[in-house]
Amino acid sequence: MKARTQALQDGVRRTVLPSGLRIITEEIPTTRSVSLGVWVGIGSRDETPAMSGASHFLEHLLFKGTHKRTAMQISAEIEAVGGETNAFTTKEYTCYYARVLDADLPLAMDVLCDAVADSLLQPADVETERGVILEEIAMHEDEPGDEVHDVFTEAIFGDHPLGRLISGTEESITPMTRSQINSFYRKRYTPPNIVITAAGNLQHAAVVKLVRKALAGSALDAGSADPADLRQATKRVRTQKPHTVVRNRDTEQAHVVVGGVGIGRNDDRRFALGVLNNVLGGGMSSRLFQEIREKRGLAYSVYSYSSQYADAGLIGVYAGCAPGKVEEVLDLIRSELDRVAVTGITAEEIARGKGMVKGSYVLGLEDTGSRMSRIAKSELLYGELMSVDDLLARVDAVTPEEVNAVAADLLAQRMSLAVVGPFDETAFPAG
Repeated sequence: MKARTQALQDGVRRTVLPSGLRIITEEIPTTRSVSLGVWVGIGSRDETPAMSGASHFLEHLLFKGTHKRTAMQISAEIEAVGGETNAFTTKEYTCYYARVLDADLPLAMDVLCDAVADSLLQPADVETERGVILEEIAMHEDEPGDEVHDVFTEAIFGDHPLGRLISGTEESITPMTRSQINSFYRKRYTPPNIVITAAGNLQHAAVVKLVRKALAGSALDAGSADPADLRQATKRVRTQKPHTVVRNRDTEQAHVVVGGVGIGRNDDRRFALGVLNNVLGGGMSSRLFQEIREKRGLAYSVYSYSSQYADAGLIGVYAGCAPGKVEEVLDLIRSELDRVAVTGITAEEIARGKGMVKGSYVLGLEDTGSRMSRIAKSELLYGELMSVDDLLARVDAVTPEEVNAVAADLLAQRMSLAVVGPFDETAFPAG
C-alpha cells in the first residue's frame, strides 16, 4: 500500500501513510516559525474506571526518556534552539506539540516523534510522575474556580467517562501500575489513531519525509491499516436528572455553575448556539455580564459557555461572588435564562453575537499554533476541513429563528447547580 496524498485547501495537504497514520500540513510562507503537533485520538473518556487518569499520566511520562534521549535531552534539544514543547490531555484526544524556527523543524520532528513512539516508561519515572500528578490533583482542589466546573460536569454526566476528571483521582492514580500504563500506551497509541500536523514555513513533501524518517523502525512504523474512523455518536450519552452538588470549602468567594445538557459537536445548531452563547454571557456586552457585574457589582467574573463532544454536550453559566451574594446572583442568572428561553434575543444582539463569533475565530488564527490545531481538530473531530470563508458564511446564515429555537430548547430545561464554597447541601433547596 502506498502513501496517499491530497490537497484539502490552498496550502493545506493531507497524506495517509500505509500504517494509517495521517500527516496534514498548512504552508504559511510569510512566517519564520513552524508549529508541530502529534495528536492521538485517545482521551480520558476511553479509560475504564480503574484506569481513570491513564491518558494524562501517559502525557507526563512520554517526556521522561526514550532509547535515544533522556528527559533532560528531550527538553534541552528544543530549548537550545529557542523552541518550546508541551502537551495536554482532553476527554477525547491528547496532543504533544512544539514550536520552533522553520530551520529547526527536522530537530523538533525527531524529538517529538521519538518521545511519542518510543517512551521507555521506566518504573522510577512512573513513581516520580505519580507523585507529581497527585500534587497536581491536590493543587486543582485548591483552585475552587476550576474545581466547580469539574463538579458541574460530574453533575451532568455522572459516572459516565465524560463525567470523570481528566487527571483521574487519588484513588485511581495511586494503585495504577507501570504495566497497566504501558499496556494502555501500546494498545491505544497506534498509527490509525495518530494525526501529525504542522503549520508554518514548510513544504508538505519534506514534512512527510521527516515523519517517515523519525518513525522508521519504531512501533508506529508497522502494519497496514486505514485511519481510525471518527468517534461515532451511536447513542446519546445518559445524563443525570437535574440536581445540586455542593463541595464545602473554606473559601472567601463562592463559585457556582448553573446549567444543563447541551448539544454534540456535529449538531447543525452549534452555530446558532455559538451566537446565543456570546449574547448571553460571552463578553463584556453580554446580558449576564451587564446585569450581574456592571449594573449591580455582584461578581467580578460571570460568563456562559458550552462544551461539545461527539455524542453529548453541556451548557453552563459560571459566577464567582461573595458567599452572602450567592442567592441573589443565582436568582439573576435563572431569571435571565428563563427570559431568553421565552422571549429570545433581539436582532441587534444576534448581529453582535455573530460578529463576536466571527472575530474570535479569525483573530484566533493569527499564529502557527492555532492554525496547526485547526487542521488537527478538523481531521480528528469533524472529518472535514471547512475554509475560513465557509465557516464565516455558516455563521452569517444563522437566523434569529434558529437562535431563539435553540434558546427555547436548551435554556428552558431544568438546570443542575454546582457550588464550591462555605456551604452545605441544605443551603440550596431543590428546584
